[in-house]
Amino acid sequence: MQYSNPVLPGMHPDPTIARAGEDFYLAISSFEYFPGVPLFHSTDLVSWERVGHCLTRDSQLDLRGREASDGIYAPTLRHHDGTFYMVTTDVGGVNGGHFIVTADDPAGEWSDPLYVDAGGIDPDLFFDDDGTAYFQYTDGESLPEYRVRQAEIDLDTGELGDVRQLWRGIEGGFAEAPHIYERDGTYYLITAEGGTHTDHMVTVGRSDDPTGPFEPHPDNPVLSHRGRPMHPLSAMGHADMVQAPDGSWWMVFLGIRQYGPNPGVHHLGRETFLAPVTWEDGWPIVNDGEPIDPEMTVESLPGDSPGGLSSPARPFETTFDGELDDSWQFRRNPDPATYSVSGEGLTLAGKTDSLDELDATFVGRPQSHFDCRAEIELGFDPDDGEEAGLALVMNESHHYEIGVGREGAETVARVRLRIGEVAETVASIPAAGEDHRLVVDATTEEYTFRYDDGDGEPTELATAATRYLSTEVAGGFTGVYIGPYALGTDTETATPARIQRFAYEPAE
Repeated sequence: MQYSNPVLPGMHPDPTIARAGEDFYLAISSFEYFPGVPLFHSTDLVSWERVGHCLTRDSQLDLRGREASDGIYAPTLRHHDGTFYMVTTDVGGVNGGHFIVTADDPAGEWSDPLYVDAGGIDPDLFFDDDGTAYFQYTDGESLPEYRVRQAEIDLDTGELGDVRQLWRGIEGGFAEAPHIYERDGTYYLITAEGGTHTDHMVTVGRSDDPTGPFEPHPDNPVLSHRGRPMHPLSAMGHADMVQAPDGSWWMVFLGIRQYGPNPGVHHLGRETFLAPVTWEDGWPIVNDGEPIDPEMTVESLPGDSPGGLSSPARPFETTFDGELDDSWQFRRNPDPATYSVSGEGLTLAGKTDSLDELDATFVGRPQSHFDCRAEIELGFDPDDGEEAGLALVMNESHHYEIGVGREGAETVARVRLRIGEVAETVASIPAAGEDHRLVVDATTEEYTFRYDDGDGEPTELATAATRYLSTEVAGGFTGVYIGPYALGTDTETATPARIQRFAYEPAE
């Protein structure tokens, strides 16, 4: 049986997985995006459907004023005695770092946070058979000196017992993303090491006790693509494991798809990959020790499903119909005055004069394919200082947009590129009427921006290189999001920008 990697393409980093009966649930980091911690469901580990988010209320997550790539880091999802637990770190949050939320139904409402007084990032929960709950996390005075630490935790109060160092890494630093598992009376600790880019890797230790000491795997790392500059997949790491109902073991982990001359770049973000795990001499072996490939062959997948496309890999089209589905996220908590959804579509009102501002009006979805088309149908007759359209956003200093605005007495369609310190309008043409179709066609290395006022095929306005929205250029931990935006400085008098249709069509 074959399946394609990544199983969750586009920005789906730091995957964590839990099983409840025949069902698998997977959560990812969301950084400055709201709602936080997207949650997915599958019965075969390959075809995933988004079922919601763990953090949907301002009382759970306040991201206002947060810088790009702050916010929610590295969740861990666990199911124990009928309750789902999600523990994560809110980097830069006013209430401090780690917290836990719980739910009986992962697709329903999650609790308000229970905060844990510990430093660092990448928290983990492990429930031992004797009822003890252990809290693992990464902490240190500086990132190269990060170590894995552990303490018992009271899940009613969030209080920790005595803290011990559990693992310092096989290279003496950058030990992150700890998870503990028990198999046949032996405890296994997996961590990520080597940083989050091309030296990323997964390491394993084992012990007779969940508190260690942990003996390192003699063939560590058990997963890494470091030293493979020509391989299409890179930066494999930050893993979590799960045992399926049929007894098989599997690993989910992040990776990137780079392109261009070595060293390459990537702009789709860190994505979620899947590989089988077998056991030999009491140690886990990932994909029989072979590299992870875009097309994987396995004997079988869990469950009755034959596998298929994950929800981000499918074509997507919406006229909104009175609601935003779970695939949409805002950059930070949305201002209710800037958007509404009705039978007429999604209505946006601008509150800033550019997308450079942290609280700009924008709602998007991850770009999940190198080759794709995204388009909107926009009803808009702007006043001076107003603009609305379709944007590609990496962060506040790296974004592209095609929009409809005013130049003097004339309505125009224009393309603007923000690359670091430089913002430039690279194309502008007259735009007649109030109905506009804005199109972005993407290939691996280029975006093409097109405008259609209803007279026929859209007119090409400009092109721009994808590399300037890449992590290697723009920095940070996210990937490109695509979606509608609005600009303007007075939400009370703003001309409504009505997004009557959004479509995303992968070409690959």
